[in-house]
Amino acid sequence: MGECDVVIIGAGMVGATLANALAQRDIRITVIDTGAPPVVDHNQYDLRVSALGRAAECVFRNLGVWSAIRAQRVSPFRKMVVWDAGSSGAITFDAADVGEPQLGHIVENSVVIDALHQKLDNYPNADVLWATEVEKIASRRDAVTVGFKGGECTAALVVGADGAGSWVRKHLRIGARGTDYDQRAIVAQVHTERRHGRTAWQRFLPTGPLAFLPLADGSCSIVWSCDRPLADELMTLTDESFMHRLGESFEFRLGGISAIGERRWFPLARSYVEDYIAARCALIGDAAHTVHPLAGQGANLGVADAAVLAEVVAGAAGKDIGSRSVLRRYDRWRKGENMLMMNAVHGLQRLFQIRVSPIPQLRGLGLSLTDASGPVKRLIVRRAMGLGGDLPDLAKCSIFEVDQ
Repeated sequence: MGECDVVIIGAGMVGATLANALAQRDIRITVIDTGAPPVVDHNQYDLRVSALGRAAECVFRNLGVWSAIRAQRVSPFRKMVVWDAGSSGAITFDAADVGEPQLGHIVENSVVIDALHQKLDNYPNADVLWATEVEKIASRRDAVTVGFKGGECTAALVVGADGAGSWVRKHLRIGARGTDYDQRAIVAQVHTERRHGRTAWQRFLPTGPLAFLPLADGSCSIVWSCDRPLADELMTLTDESFMHRLGESFEFRLGGISAIGERRWFPLARSYVEDYIAARCALIGDAAHTVHPLAGQGANLGVADAAVLAEVVAGAAGKDIGSRSVLRRYDRWRKGENMLMMNAVHGLQRLFQIRVSPIPQLRGLGLSLTDASGPVKRLIVRRAMGLGGDLPDLAKCSIFEVDQ
């Protein structure tokens, strides 16, 4: 492959976002991924979906891919209803409270990745190597060489965007810390008796949160996070038995569950690295941090990482973009922002697991008081939408650019 400016290892949502952001700025990039090119199944929904906030939407608009995402399948939601099984506490978030047309969009991961790669194919300064395993990363004082079967590429910077089990992170011996929640998230598409009303629903159960996320055809994508023994039990149930347990656990807020598709599960853990950078290397997305899905922030944090790193690299024109002095700006910028959100989500997860009195009663009171406080709710909503903190330029767009 010869030489380029940046090698990105991992062509998923976060890696492809960074690739587009850099290619847009005439930076030469090579993307390497062990998998195959993305394929969207137009006959059924992808079981992995993301709740994209306003900031992520702005990133995709500014990259010129949002129209392609909307042309496939996207479901805006205007409200979010949260209630606690262990108390009478409940809270409702409404986009109207912060002057926005919606709180976010539920989008299949495969749809986002496909749109990003369609756009990336148009850049002559971007190469994507599919079904390719990286075998080595060798950093020198002035460059880094990435070796793979059949060739190698020399660049100024290599970026690990290869997920929670990051080969890049392990190969470079960057240590990760965290918490195994001993929980699993069960995902599936379900149909309910009543329509979701463009509302995201979440009930906090003693064994973990249960979310119903609205899809464009009126069905819902569920994310049922629960303790491992319960998850194992639920996965062995017949569809009929599972649908009954699901509806019962959800208090039949949308009526009974009338149909369900394939069920899958994935483990839940919180993890983070102390340093997002190493010698001529940066980590983004799940390679640097993972978070419990209860607040739907995983993809949003990763997209923000990509937008910030692109801004830092592009702003270092004429400098060595792989130098520690350049990359430290990315490390400082994102580490604090990410830890703030990760600690908040971790705290919520722990708080709603406590069953000993009087914590559930106090928790319920807190929810109710927050629901009654307009300023506090607006602050929470704006932060969850990605509109708070130090935003990169790609995450900024005018309210008038949003489709009603």
